[in-house]
Amino acid sequence: MFEEYGDLVTVEEFAEMLSIGKNAAYALLASGKVKCFRQNRIWKIPKEGVIEYVRKQSHLV
Repeated sequence: MFEEYGDLVTVEEFAEMLSIGKNAAYALLASGKVKCFRQNRIWKIPKEGVIEYVRKQSHLV
């Protein structure tokens, strides 16, 4: 799943992965539902965190 992305993805890539807009992506990151962190003002989103979120939302976990 998501093999074409690196281990850490940008907000733009994250939004693309979930087929959502950038504002929705920022809101989702800020909510804490996706495992991620901020370094200075830059969001760092591990690909595994995105996969885990998708699996939880799909009730696959």
